Amino acid sequence: MKFGLFILILFFGLTIYGQSKPALRYADKIRINDALNISKQYGEKIWKGYNAAPFAIILVSDSIEFLINHPYPSNDFILSGYDTLLGTSIYYRKAIFSSHFLATFPAVNGLSCIVVGTPENTNKNSTEWIVTLLHEHFHQFQNIQPDYYESVNGLGLSGGDETGMWMLNYPFPYNNIAVIKQYKSYSKALYRVVTTINEKKYNSNLKQYFSERKAFKQLLTPAEYRYFSFQIWQEGLARHTEYAFLELLTNYSPSQELSSLPDFISFSELKMNMFKNETENLLTNKLNEAQRVCFYSTGFAEGLILNKLNKKWREKYMIDKFFIEHYSNRFQ
Repeated sequence: MKFGLFILILFFGLTIYGQSKPALRYADKIRINDALNISKQYGEKIWKGYNAAPFAIILVSDSIEFLINHPYPSNDFILSGYDTLLGTSIYYRKAIFSSHFLATFPAVNGLSCIVVGTPENTNKNSTEWIVTLLHEHFHQFQNIQPDYYESVNGLGLSGGDETGMWMLNYPFPYNNIAVIKQYKSYSKALYRVVTTINEKKYNSNLKQYFSERKAFKQLLTPAEYRYFSFQIWQEGLARHTEYAFLELLTNYSPSQELSSLPDFISFSELKMNMFKNETENLLTNKLNEAQRVCFYSTGFAEGLILNKLNKKWREKYMIDKFFIEHYSNRFQ
């Protein structure tokens, strides 16, 4: 009797333990599934080769982080199980990254991973969070290019930093009074050209924008301008890629599960909100306060101008890196 009781207790203990494995919330699966579907349906229409990059994600909750779509997880991750909705195995471990992260870097076994907190912890609604995943997947697309890291190193900006943190902390002259003043003139000119892009005033506004951009460049050292150009190329055009997706998603039908989430807004509404917010940032962001964050909105707007100047500019993006003025002969 005692032995049988022991086996019974052991059986129930193992069952309870098996059931206690951490699991992704269903709402998070829904969001990720729609992001994957959108990527598959529309990614190649924006960037050739966009879907060649593994869409590996580390979703960070308050205490656990889940590894999704990774082809060769490290040994510190434990298998949670195979998810039929996402069509992949999901792994977990105790959280080591911030639950507020929105970043992409080689986080597991050298593979570029999107490391992201939940919508609640990143202050995004479901629709914004999905589009952010598409933004970060664009970074994975950048990272898989065979000469990406070599080209970035060739900019000569790291100062010996091998962690990549120089991309965030480079000593750009954010507090230089002359640079602040000219950035304001440049960003205002950029605002005027993108908000009149289909009007008669466009050509005169474009000419003024070119002039103000050139004046901004002349205030920077060659290394500072390389950093600015790199940020526009890497982050600004990633923000522009979000908008490019939203332009294609006007008639997209999200899954019923996604549209039923209480914080879901339509992709059309997000497109309108994004254009309004990004263009207003051109007027309100102060270089000495927002610093490199300014370059997200700047790159977003310059992507719109590139669309107008040269519809095939994306063909040059991975061939002639880092300087957007190379993508159209209209730049002065």
